Amino acid sequence: MRRRMLFSTLVVTVIAVLLLGLPLGALVYRSAYEEAERALQQDADVIAADADAQLQNEGGIDVPHFAQVYPDLAVRLTPPGSDEPVRAGGWDYSPGTADTRAVMDAETVSSGGVRVEVWRGTRPIQESVFNAWLGIASLSLLAIGVAVGLAILQARRLTLPLVDLAATAERLGSGVATPWGHRYGIPEADRVAEVLDRSAERIAGLIATERHFATDASHQLRTPLTALTMRLEEIIAEAGDPDVVREEGEAALQQAERLTQTVESLLGRARKSQNPEVEPVSVDRLLERFVAEWSPMFRQNGRRLRLTGAKGMTAMTVPMDLTQIMAVLVENAAVHGRGTVTVHVVDGGHSVRIEVGDEGEGVPEHLVGKIFDREVSGAGGTGLGLALARHIAESEGARLELVQANPPTFAVFLPVGGEGLDKATGPV
Repeated sequence: MRRRMLFSTLVVTVIAVLLLGLPLGALVYRSAYEEAERALQQDADVIAADADAQLQNEGGIDVPHFAQVYPDLAVRLTPPGSDEPVRAGGWDYSPGTADTRAVMDAETVSSGGVRVEVWRGTRPIQESVFNAWLGIASLSLLAIGVAVGLAILQARRLTLPLVDLAATAERLGSGVATPWGHRYGIPEADRVAEVLDRSAERIAGLIATERHFATDASHQLRTPLTALTMRLEEIIAEAGDPDVVREEGEAALQQAERLTQTVESLLGRARKSQNPEVEPVSVDRLLERFVAEWSPMFRQNGRRLRLTGAKGMTAMTVPMDLTQIMAVLVENAAVHGRGTVTVHVVDGGHSVRIEVGDEGEGVPEHLVGKIFDREVSGAGGTGLGLALARHIAESEGARLELVQANPPTFAVFLPVGGEGLDKATGPV
């Protein structure tokens, strides 16, 4: 592209110089010769007048006078009534002895009848014309050089952004999705750079979303898989009692369905293809079922999971999302806490607060301010659960906070749902 721009600029400049320079050179040539002819004719007229005056006053022609006054002219004077011309002037020239192209002449007759012939060499005129042409050629070359220099600068200014943008696109294609942020002062190139930067941001967001989905899914699927494993263990342990097998099989089927819902929910959030739609949910029914599902695991470890607090509360939430949040909090208490884990419901007037606490040592002081950050854990965990739980809560208009560090107590704040919801038939 640079080569084409330089070549096109050079061609245009040369054409412009020729269109201006050639007519200007011809005009200089013609003007110089016309001016020299006019000057020579004026000299002839002046010499004729002087010759008349000399003949009248002195009775003859003063040849040395003309040779002194006109050293570069050849002059021939023919007095009236005489056939013998008188040679005067400082230049020794005889007509017919030199190239006629190198000599210009003029002729006149004075009022006294003196015939005057004047010749002058054209070498000074040619030198003047040549010098003028040399000046025109120098200016033309200077104009071409300036044009080429400007073309080089402009070509660099136009091509460097394209090279840079190509490198940016190559970086995006290789997976480096960080905005470049370069601007070039060219509106079109800056527009392309802005589009590439926005594309880089979107690509980086998509990559981060997919990575978060992979980590969040791996973390969240552990909980329903653990519950499903416990149910299957119960089935194996009670294989002799058909009623128990049936009950535990139904519970295991529910856990499998919950596992499917968890995958769909996480995938929908990762791809932003679905937004959570909150609905009135009976907190009692959801938490009772949740505690019933998790109690076997605590009993196996010699611990207890209990549900306390206000009854008959209704909250605006997504049942599956609230179940995931509670699973993160209870599992966190089971792994990192001690003693009895209490799920406590509090009527906050305009909100429903569900607290999850245990009897452990609590959250270390240096982690209190960043306990909800991703990959932050104080006991060798993944550091993903609490961050994901807060993200899920905020996506549906709820809040998840650490209300007490020691003993540890986490609280989920949910908007209050509709009034008069029937406990037995209300949605969960």
